[in-house]
Amino acid sequence: MKRRDVLKGGLVLMATTTLASIYKPAYSRTYVGGTGMWKAAPPPPLSVVDPTRLVYLTPQEARLAGAVFDVLIPADELGMGATEAGCVTFLDHQLAGPYGSAAKDYRLGPVVEGLPQQGPQGIMTPAEMYRRGLAELEHAAHAEFNKSFLDLSEEQKITFLQGVERGTISFDTLKSDQFFVLMLQNVREGYLADPMYGGNRDMVGWKLVGFPGAIYDYRDWIVSKRGKKIDVHPVSLLARA
Repeated sequence: MKRRDVLKGGLVLMATTTLASIYKPAYSRTYVGGTGMWKAAPPPPLSVVDPTRLVYLTPQEARLAGAVFDVLIPADELGMGATEAGCVTFLDHQLAGPYGSAAKDYRLGPVVEGLPQQGPQGIMTPAEMYRRGLAELEHAAHAEFNKSFLDLSEEQKITFLQGVERGTISFDTLKSDQFFVLMLQNVREGYLADPMYGGNRDMVGWKLVGFPGAIYDYRDWIVSKRGKKIDVHPVSLLARA
């Protein structure tokens, strides 16, 4: 599996649910009367302080997630793999926050099977899906190979995950193909999100796709380098804090 194949289309990242929980829409309001106006500044996004400390995943779950992520985005000549880039740290902190609890989703039911274009219609939160899905992935690996997913060869891991992606390797209570889609979405997010959220270490994902990061505008380059390649070192929100 090629890194570019996994990250292809990753710049539509802002439309995903994880980053939608980070970037909140702004609303306008009209005030009448009074002696003055003031605008309260929104609280700054929280950055990951200690990437070595797990806040939701268990150590075993973190190892399993990392093993899957490293198959989806392996280390190669273009850069580090998913785990080294901090994608498991990113996932762990997202699952411990509003994204993991599906804070903005309607989850009261009734639950009915929707059309494919409607996406998953379950009421499980992403945190619950990972807790159950990683356990069922490990159980399925034991059933298929009689050993842990962590102990499989690289070829076996790829073959196994291809079966999970197609749904031919089934889980007990989850749709394996839907869990695969969730893992693929989250590893892309972790590889391309701002490093302040724990992933994209050393801005490896941004450097790979040529994204300049948290730069206000490009007026310094529009006139002087029109039609030329812009070689800009990416800037993280960490540098703006």
